[in-house]
Amino acid sequence: MSEYLELLDNFEALGLMNMREYYPEILHMSSEKELSLTSILIDLTNRELAFQDKKKLNRALMRARFPTIKTFDSFDFSFQPSIKQTEILELQHLGFMEFQENIIFIGNPGVGKTHLAISVGVCACHQGKRTLFITCHELLLRLSSANKKGTLERALQRYARYELLIIDEIGYLPIEKDEAYLLFQLLNMRYEKHSTLFSTNVPLSSWGALFKSPETAVAILDRLVHHSRIFRITGKSYRMINKIP
Repeated sequence: MSEYLELLDNFEALGLMNMREYYPEILHMSSEKELSLTSILIDLTNRELAFQDKKKLNRALMRARFPTIKTFDSFDFSFQPSIKQTEILELQHLGFMEFQENIIFIGNPGVGKTHLAISVGVCACHQGKRTLFITCHELLLRLSSANKKGTLERALQRYARYELLIIDEIGYLPIEKDEAYLLFQLLNMRYEKHSTLFSTNVPLSSWGALFKSPETAVAILDRLVHHSRIFRITGKSYRMINKIP
């Protein structure tokens, strides 16, 4: 076997597939431009690092379970003048996570709450933060199922460990009293440890009726609002744009 083929095999054995693919090109460039060995290695390793970073990001985005990928760049702030663009864009730097603050997006269906929530989550993935997106309904189903199986503590620990937990669509379906208590247990475990992002179409003042337990609602809001940034979106629904004649 030639040294060239042996080197390609070594790249493959080490899992450096991007370097293996790019090496023939850099070898050709080096002969034309008389690059030094150091320059060649820097180029190869930089490309491999960029490739590995991209793979890591893709894995993080997949594990976050976003229904679709959204970014702040694709959000039409001109359509929602009720929110300040500078305040929303500040969230992409994740400063709120350094202080374990929560984020709450409140507004009618279709105003862009989920878009903004996903955009924050995507930024968190870019910065290596362990992130999960889940609807409130699915979360409560999973916690209720774990409770029935006797594995509730394990499930709570799992969701409590996420550095950013995004709970979407609170208020679209009724929440029973026992489900509200499960949610309280989770938020209590995350309190002042990690940030939680909520999107809801129900004003916080109406959460007592939503959870069918004023006591539990008060306990949840006490922990949720204590360290939080609340954004109320009062604009029109994006979904109605194409329905207006």
